[in-house]
Amino acid sequence: MTLQRTLFACVAIIGGASAAHAQALQAQAAQTQEVTVKVGTVRSISTATILWAAEQGYFKQYGIKVVTETLDTAANSIALLAQNQLQLVEGGISAGYFNALEKNLPVTMVLDRVSSPLGHNLMLRPDLKGQITQLRQLKGKTIATNGQGAVSTYEVGKMLETDGLTINDVDIKVIPFTQYAIAFNNKAVDAAITIPPFTAQLLDGGHAVNFQDPDQIVRPYPLTIAVSMVNTDFAKANHELMRNYYVGYLRAIRDYCQAYHGSPIRQAFIDLAIRTGTETRPELLHKYPWPARSPNGAINVASMLDMQAWFVKSKMSNAEFPADRIVDRSYVEHALQKLGPFVLENKASLLAGCR
Repeated sequence: MTLQRTLFACVAIIGGASAAHAQALQAQAAQTQEVTVKVGTVRSISTATILWAAEQGYFKQYGIKVVTETLDTAANSIALLAQNQLQLVEGGISAGYFNALEKNLPVTMVLDRVSSPLGHNLMLRPDLKGQITQLRQLKGKTIATNGQGAVSTYEVGKMLETDGLTINDVDIKVIPFTQYAIAFNNKAVDAAITIPPFTAQLLDGGHAVNFQDPDQIVRPYPLTIAVSMVNTDFAKANHELMRNYYVGYLRAIRDYCQAYHGSPIRQAFIDLAIRTGTETRPELLHKYPWPARSPNGAINVASMLDMQAWFVKSKMSNAEFPADRIVDRSYVEHALQKLGPFVLENKASLLAGCR
């Protein structure tokens, strides 16, 4: 009887151990099952940050698989975000975002993508150098931007207002950045608001000359001009997942900032950008400054509120919303608690951005 009871006890122990092992395997399988998050991105050197996070396993450790889709402009992607065809969108701020809030669409800003110093410039045709020396002299002139309701138009409008003009005192012509050189050469425009690398390319090619730097004029400062936006319905249904996404993403942003300042991983970032087709012109990655961004993911809320008010005043949008409807800072705050303060490796760097 004693032997029999011993055998039964052994069987029970083995059975219990097997069940526990099976449960552990099931739990492990659940953890390794990745959730796909679709991110729409406007092509930029900044996009390499998401690809870096994926390649380094920053998302995978949280069970997240990121799929990126290239967009023409973030303004055209708000509908895709609101319909949850994309769970996140990375790109420039536009009047379209504030119009989406008015329609109560499920979208909000979460994290900075590009902020001052911008490297933007309001450039002039070379033949106007010396003739136009003040912003007020642009009255009646034709100025190119990349979109009527784009953040670039906001920059132009705010600059003009510092010298007694409004956006209605000039003729805004919407032209893709890639066509600026032709427009200047054909005298189709008198001035244009430009961004890197086009600012330097236009200058180097003799197509335009620098005139005014919005970073020196537009307030509130710093300007946040591009952000990460999220579908709020998806975020609410996957709250912990999205918190983890932004922990992994902010970790990659800090790597980007280290590379921006010339750390040893800079070349790896450049290689990734070229390998993935994010940037096909290596000289731009070596010769010109990269887009600056906050290593803490910080969106300047004052800048967003001013932008919103300006679009309403300019009749490009109709309503104004409180700060907590425009920007949800909770994900960034959680990520900062997890990661702690940013510490710059290359303290000899003289670059002002990414600090």
